[in-house]
Amino acid sequence: MTMKELAEIAGVSPSAVSRYLNGGSLSQDKRERIQQAMEETGYQPDAIAQMLRTKVTDHVGLIVPKLDSDAVTRVTRGASQTLAEEGFLGLLADTNNNPEKELAYLKLFQNRPVAGIIMMATVMTPQHEEIIKNSPIPIVIVGQQFRHVPCVYHDDFGAAYDLTKLILEKGRRKLGFIGVTERDVAVGINRRRGVEAAMKEFDLDPASLAFSLCDFTTEGGQHSMQLLLDQTEELDGLICATDRIAFGAMETLKQRGIRIPEDISVVGLDDNWAGKYILPHLTTAHFYYKTSGETAAQLLIDMIRNKKSSGPIMQTMLGYTIETRCSV
Repeated sequence: MTMKELAEIAGVSPSAVSRYLNGGSLSQDKRERIQQAMEETGYQPDAIAQMLRTKVTDHVGLIVPKLDSDAVTRVTRGASQTLAEEGFLGLLADTNNNPEKELAYLKLFQNRPVAGIIMMATVMTPQHEEIIKNSPIPIVIVGQQFRHVPCVYHDDFGAAYDLTKLILEKGRRKLGFIGVTERDVAVGINRRRGVEAAMKEFDLDPASLAFSLCDFTTEGGQHSMQLLLDQTEELDGLICATDRIAFGAMETLKQRGIRIPEDISVVGLDDNWAGKYILPHLTTAHFYYKTSGETAAQLLIDMIRNKKSSGPIMQTMLGYTIETRCSV
């Protein structure tokens, strides 16, 4: 059925139907007649055409680094639930930890009828900063603190500091750290700095920290642990940038006959669900990822509805909880 045919059934002009569908001014009598005609005929307007006419959409782009990550799943769940409750639909894009794909999706969503973007960020290149600063639609960043951008992030430094301090209070002094690329400021830099700050408090030289880099995988943790043990078998404390890395490191330690926690204390960060079930259960820092997704979504919705183009840039840092288990 066309708009013209619907207008004939309702006894109004096609322009009146158009104003009704697009939220324009119309008398109550005509509104009721058009509504009744739509209910009787089952007429559904063309959503895409309507978005192109009105420039209004209920779609939000969600850009995430890796779908098989527990942290990403929790952020996405929180954001999606909040968006749905407020009448928005999330469109999910997985970049597979590829900064170039992040840039591509940012450009894609900015040139498509979406109301805003939530991006769970990993790195911030000059290209990222340029695209985000000049975006014609609102953007909220999750997981990283970036200048000039509304964001929701975590206290990565504080969590790594407290976990390292926990190990040091057990008398451990020969520490190792398995980290990730420092292009990722939150996980790669801030968590390492937290470890080093705790060492300084206990009069330990951060230069003595046995250090290895890997990707965000269990296999990476296995390989990096092998490298550290080949360098020195005197380690008695290990901090891993993520729980998944810690799982791999623990497997290597077991294969080498090194007992956890008798010979070495091991901690991770993120509170991956599997940490409660592997043996020994992993001590970690619980970040409120679902809450960060909810907070980011609500912030974006407020920006969309209030059409904010100036004013204070909201940046929210969420806390953490140390989950002390059997690996320390």
